[in-house]
Amino acid sequence: MSAGQGPSIDIVAGARPNFMKVAPIIRALETRRAAGGHLRYRLVHTGQHHDARMSATFFAQLGVPAPDVDLAARSGTQAEQTAAIMVRYEQLLLARPCRLCLVVGDVNSTMACALAARKVQLPVAHVEAGLRCGDRTMPEEINRKVVDAVSDWFFTTSRSAGENLVREGVEKERIFFVGNTMADTLLANLDLLRPPPVWHELDLSPGAYFVVTLHRPANVDAAACLARLLEAIAGATRGLPVVFPVHPRTAATLGAIAGLSRTIHPVEPQPYLEFNHLVRHAKAVITDSGGVSEETTVMGVPCLTLRDGTERPETVTAGTNEVVGSDPAALDGALERLFAGRWKRGGIPERWDGRAGGRIAEALEALVPP
Repeated sequence: MSAGQGPSIDIVAGARPNFMKVAPIIRALETRRAAGGHLRYRLVHTGQHHDARMSATFFAQLGVPAPDVDLAARSGTQAEQTAAIMVRYEQLLLARPCRLCLVVGDVNSTMACALAARKVQLPVAHVEAGLRCGDRTMPEEINRKVVDAVSDWFFTTSRSAGENLVREGVEKERIFFVGNTMADTLLANLDLLRPPPVWHELDLSPGAYFVVTLHRPANVDAAACLARLLEAIAGATRGLPVVFPVHPRTAATLGAIAGLSRTIHPVEPQPYLEFNHLVRHAKAVITDSGGVSEETTVMGVPCLTLRDGTERPETVTAGTNEVVGSDPAALDGALERLFAGRWKRGGIPERWDGRAGGRIAEALEALVPP
């Protein structure tokens, strides 16, 4: 943020996926500022993910500057965390106002800051707007719908997301189809990816192991459910190593499981460059994360999504992702096709070209005049 002047916009980030999404926007704003652009930003870290493995390493690896403000909301129940972020962000806006709040994604931080901003009559712009999976049991789906209900401007990753917004009553003039900032970040870092220690410890080789990520409450909050899922994964992956970076919320549940298959290798959450090295060279990725299915699509890696739907349909229609359902038994047939060499090749969705951050920065300069 420029010294001696208030910010034009707040950029809000609070959880691991947010950091990847704001990095290209910040780079684009700084580039335009160096060329005479008028926007000044304030980076607000809500503290939703405060573990260094989920936060600090991402800032360092992606070249994101240190936050101007850390709300230090920390963890808690959905309501406790959302309430803490809202209270602290409102206090910030009342003491040091800005002219627009930019939120990204669908985590609690996104919804909390969007609501707090609109309550003090501050315009809100939503990056990754319009995503819908139709599953209202997912906290992220509730967050998406609430944020889009109060936002003023909408930056979308796909044409289908824009169509969702129009069906919900948003005027087309408020929607900007900009592409995917997650893709921006990945494309900018492909040449920097590097193997983590587990690569050498397990003597991994390209195409001869799987990566698994799980964090949805329905999959990881009950030990019996997680055990059944991991047993199905071990049984369907034909003895190949399965690298399982364990989300902090999953660690306690995993510790309660006895007799974990020897092919399942739990590891700590991986830094961005190391995680995507693992993904890039995996035979396939098995996940319940929408964001990971975007990264596999960009890198052309087969992806099996353990859910009944996805808010990112372009990863299926254009990319390498397949939604196999929430029943672990569905893995058998999907992995049989993979091992038989019958997985689709996939391609890159429209405007996932590394320039989404620049399109957003250009639009913001028009939305927030000098």
